[in-house]
Amino acid sequence: MRIFSIISLSLLITIESFGWGQNGHRVIGQIASNHLSKKAQKQIEMILNGQSIAMVSNFMDEIKSESKYDSLGPWHYCTIPGGTTYSGAPAEGDIIEAINTYISLLKSGTLSKDEEAFSLKCLIHLVGDIHQPLHVGNGDDKGGNDVKVTYFWESSNLHRVWDSGIIDGQNLSFTEYVNWIDHAPKTQFEQWKNDDIMVWVKESMALRPQVYDMPEGNKINYRYNYDNIATVNLRLEQAGIRLAGVLEQIYN
Repeated sequence: MRIFSIISLSLLITIESFGWGQNGHRVIGQIASNHLSKKAQKQIEMILNGQSIAMVSNFMDEIKSESKYDSLGPWHYCTIPGGTTYSGAPAEGDIIEAINTYISLLKSGTLSKDEEAFSLKCLIHLVGDIHQPLHVGNGDDKGGNDVKVTYFWESSNLHRVWDSGIIDGQNLSFTEYVNWIDHAPKTQFEQWKNDDIMVWVKESMALRPQVYDMPEGNKINYRYNYDNIATVNLRLEQAGIRLAGVLEQIYN
């Protein structure tokens, strides 16, 4: 498997590969923990040496300071222009291939302890990233990084607003945020857990028109937050529940 060579490839990391901010990823990780069986939770804690899913969820962003992991940059996102369908990963790989491959590797039982911990932390992060709509890019603007905006009277870009701006603007800790949003009915949890990865991708694509719906001059603040906070919260909760479902498949 191409992504098995995760420690040796070398490609340039670009800013477009950043996903939800730290709080967003921790929210997703904590929601996943809330909905795991005790058996799966225990196995995962052993692999992570007692660390929580929430606290390892930013791993793939944290290791970007290490040049030996430069190859992981393109695995945080995929590109599917509007009006087209996914036709497979490019030569350097993408988030869809990465998620599927990490799942296969973790199910295989062939990894060393260090390889399993590395792969698990990457999987946790990427299931979060793919639920951020701009991580399924349109191919025109580096996942919204090239879309300059004025966000609450400060210069920013659209990708950053969705990664962290709207979430951090709530002024909640990640545990407070989880307590706020983690309340979907059990029947909804079961549906989300059973959705295929391409359902996640199509949902992100379907949200892009909403994400790009900005007033003239791209000056956004309270109204944009009001119009999009429910969607942000939905994607965080879906990511957490689906991460729990994936981890249950592997460790239960």
